[in-house]
Amino acid sequence: QVQLVESGGGLVQAGGSLRLSCAASGFTFSSYGMGWFRQAPGKEREFVAAISWRGRGTYYVDSVKGRFTISRDNAKNTVDLQMNSLKPEDTAVYYCAAKNGPGSSLTNSPPEYWGQGTQVTVSS
Repeated sequence: QVQLVESGGGLVQAGGSLRLSCAASGFTFSSYGMGWFRQAPGKEREFVAAISWRGRGTYYVDSVKGRFTISRDNAKNTVDLQMNSLKPEDTAVYYCAAKNGPGSSLTNSPPEYWGQGTQVTVSS
């Protein structure tokens, strides 16, 4: 069955960095756009970043541009999110997501598959 397993969350001070990783299995990873979403307490889940099949196209929500970088390794079936210059407003549960189609489709339509989420907490 399809599995998306996130790791790398934790507690970090403002200005610090974290790297999230997602290990995928159960589907043809290289044919799927991959992405990251997040949900803060009391807020709706929002798109954060996405990457195309071969990694040539990347997409970000404006609030993380220049601070976050998404990457993928099709040989290892993994997708990472490098988060730098973290802010308290980045605090949320971060979810890995997959969609059969171009990475850009994750910016405006729901994924097919979700991970279980990993908590990121940024202290001020």
